[in-house]
Amino acid sequence: MKDTAAIRKAIIGWFQKEARDLPWRKTRDPYAIWLSEIMLQQTRVDQGLPYYNRFLAALPTVQALAEAPLDTVLKLWEGLGYYTRARNLHKAAGMILEQYGGEIPRKADMLKMLPGIGRYTAGAIASIAFDERTPVLDGNVKRVLSRLYNVENPIEEAETERDLWALADQLTPAKYPGDFNQGMMELGARICTPRKPNCDECPVLKHCSAQRLGVQENRPLRRPRKPVPHKEIVVAAILHEGKYLLGKRPENGLLGGLWELPGGKLEPGETHQQALQRECQEELNVQVEVGGLVATVKHAYTHFKVTLNVYRCRILHGKPQPRTHTELRWVDPAQFNTYTFPKANHKFLPLLDA
Repeated sequence: MKDTAAIRKAIIGWFQKEARDLPWRKTRDPYAIWLSEIMLQQTRVDQGLPYYNRFLAALPTVQALAEAPLDTVLKLWEGLGYYTRARNLHKAAGMILEQYGGEIPRKADMLKMLPGIGRYTAGAIASIAFDERTPVLDGNVKRVLSRLYNVENPIEEAETERDLWALADQLTPAKYPGDFNQGMMELGARICTPRKPNCDECPVLKHCSAQRLGVQENRPLRRPRKPVPHKEIVVAAILHEGKYLLGKRPENGLLGGLWELPGGKLEPGETHQQALQRECQEELNVQVEVGGLVATVKHAYTHFKVTLNVYRCRILHGKPQPRTHTELRWVDPAQFNTYTFPKANHKFLPLLDA
């Protein structure tokens, strides 16, 4: 049986003494805390910090975020990836303004009703900003708990997830719940790392079952990973009078609301030229002549990898129509920086101005 009180005391004391100096830890403003939690999902702190500062400077309140055009929000987010986070943040801000008079709900159960706020994020905001005794469970906390309690079932299983939530809830104190939750996250990020955990500096070392058994590097237990799918993509850099044709992706789905050059996935048996001609006919209702290769770009997303093959093209017949995009525009390369593009596009866009 674990000494819950001793673990709580050790985590809180360690965090209050050793916490990194981060801007969202200097405030109880729920908006700033909410932004940090959303922004740091699937993003390292060192990568997210400049985005956080820039975003908060441009949109310092829930009202400012709610009233900003979505394109402005996406441009501030550009480069962070996982753009659904930004779209949900914007949508939730609008709901807070309309339904709660601009006041962010104080309870985790109410926060979970907002777009993009799941159980973890709701718990983080409610405990840190409002001192609600509610648990959190992100990747870092899962790892700490898996080692602390030597959880022997694969972490991807639903039953394991339920068990870990129950352990997190059991540990979360009524006093300083925000410091405790941040301490667990901080411990996982800095000490109880995925590889080579620094056990000698751990404030709860004497309570850790996995370390006592010497299996800490084998926890959490994971299922074997499946091969990452790869997609071959063709991209049409259609030029007309010094401008390139851009399309805006539908807001729902991968990279929603961002701008891109037309194109799509290579089908079995197609050449790049055939795929480009088919995609331009399907997406734009135009026939194109395919010219030279501009670039071949490789990019990795979370669940798949892509290779983008970018070709210069010109329209032979037809006027472009937005069949799969919500909007089409002819844009001078000098104006590309005013549009929000997927990160992979930035690897070849400078070549179009050459």
